[in-house]
Amino acid sequence: MVTFSTLDYLIITGFFLLVLLIGFIPKGEKGAEDYLLSGRNVGLALFVLTNVATWYGGVLGVGEFTYRYGLLSWFTQGFPYYIFAILFGIFFAKKIRGASLFTIPDKIEEVYGKQAALLASIVVFVLVLPAPYLLMLTILISLIFKFNFYVSLGIALLISIAYLFKGGYKADLFTDAFEFFVMFIGFLIMIFILAGNFGGTNFLKSNLPPEHLTLTGGASPAYVLVWFLIALWTFTDPGFHQRCYAAKTGKVAKYGILISVFFWLLFDLLTTATGLYSRALLPQLPNPTYAFPMLAEKVLSPGLKGVFYAAMFATVLSTLNSYFFLSGTTFGNDFVFRFVKTKDTNKISKYTKLGLIISAVISIVFVVYVRSIINMWYLVGSIFIPGMILLIIGAYYPKFKINGKYAALEIAVGVLTAFVFFLLRPVFEGTALSVIEPMIVGLIAAVAVHTAGLLHLKRERQITVNSKQ
Repeated sequence: MVTFSTLDYLIITGFFLLVLLIGFIPKGEKGAEDYLLSGRNVGLALFVLTNVATWYGGVLGVGEFTYRYGLLSWFTQGFPYYIFAILFGIFFAKKIRGASLFTIPDKIEEVYGKQAALLASIVVFVLVLPAPYLLMLTILISLIFKFNFYVSLGIALLISIAYLFKGGYKADLFTDAFEFFVMFIGFLIMIFILAGNFGGTNFLKSNLPPEHLTLTGGASPAYVLVWFLIALWTFTDPGFHQRCYAAKTGKVAKYGILISVFFWLLFDLLTTATGLYSRALLPQLPNPTYAFPMLAEKVLSPGLKGVFYAAMFATVLSTLNSYFFLSGTTFGNDFVFRFVKTKDTNKISKYTKLGLIISAVISIVFVVYVRSIINMWYLVGSIFIPGMILLIIGAYYPKFKINGKYAALEIAVGVLTAFVFFLLRPVFEGTALSVIEPMIVGLIAAVAVHTAGLLHLKRERQITVNSKQ
C-alpha cells in the first residue's frame, strides 16, 4: 500500500504539466526532415540527453531484476550493451549519418531492394511498438492516483503522444532532455538518503544473500550468454539509427553514442544500488515488480517521494514518447510513403501523424489484452531481432552484403524460425532443448541463410571472372 501527501501529488502533477508544456514549445514542421529528424541539426548535448533518457523505459523491470538477482541485473542488462554501443559508435554511427536517410528500412531498400525493405518495415514496426511502456506508465498512474485502469490508460496516452503531432521529433527531443535531469535527480536523492541512513557497501554485504553481490548471481553461463546475445539488439535499435540520422555531423553521432555509455553506466549504478537496498531493507516483498515504489514508501519523506516518482515517470515516458514517434515514422515513411504514387517527401509527416494514431490503437489492444510487460518484451525481442542483425552489418560493410532475395529470405526465416520454436518450446519441456532461447534458434537460422547468400555471391563473381577470361 502506497500513500502520498498533497505535496507529492503537486510535484508529480507539476512534472506532467511541464512535460506537456515543453512538448508543445516546438513550432510546426517545415518539411519531412524537420518533422522527422529536427532538420538533421541535433547537436552533441541534445543527442546525448535524448539517447541516455530513452534507454531506460523498463525502470520497474530493472528494480525487479535487481531485487531478485542482484548484480546479475547490471551484468546482463548493462555491461553487454556498453560493449555493443561502443562498437556501434565506432563502426556504424558516422556511416549511418552519412547515408542521410530516414529509417532502417530506407537503408535496407537502398542495399537489398523493396521486398526486403517491406519485411524490415514490419519487423521494425513491431520492435518499436510502445505497448510495454504504455502499460508501465498506466500501472504507475493507477497506483498513485487510484484511477481505474482505463482512465489511467487514457492519461498515459495523452501525456506521451499529444505534443508529437505538432512538434514531431523536436518535441520528443525537448521532453527527453527535461526527463534526463529528472531521472538523475530522483535516483541521486534516493541513493544519498539510503547511504546516509543505512550505510554503504558494508550494510549491503551484511543484509544481502552472497550471490546478490556476484556478477553472475548463481546463473549458468548459458543463461548469461543468452542475455549477451540479446544485447546485439543494439545494432538494430531503430532509435540509435534515428538519432544518428538526425545528428548535425557524423562526429556528433559517433561521440554522442560513446559519451552516452558513460551516463548509462552512471545511471545503472544508481538503479542497481537502489534495487540492492530494496532487497536488503524489504527482504519479504510479495511482488518484486514494486521494489522501487515500496522502497520509496519506506524511506522517503513527503515531497522527496514525489520527486522520486517523477524520476520513475521520466524514465518510462522518455522511452514511451520516443517509441511512439518511431512507430509513427515507420508506418508513415516505410509503409504508406513507400507504396503511394508520390515523390513529395513533405507528405511523410502527414503519414507519420496517421501512424501515431495506428500505433496508439494497436498499443491499446496489447495493453488491454496482454497485461504483462515481461511477456511483451520477451516475445518481441526473441522473435523479431534475429533476422535483422547481419543485414544491417552488410548494409554498411559490403563484404558482408548479400543479394536482395537472400536478404528477404533471411528476415523471413530468422523471424519464423524463432516464432515456431517459441510455439514448440513447451513440447520440449524437461529436455535439453527447453533451455535454448528462441532468439538463438532464429539467429542460427539467419546466419545459415546469410552464409548461403555470401557463398552464392562468391560463386556468381567467380562465374563472371571465368566468362571474361
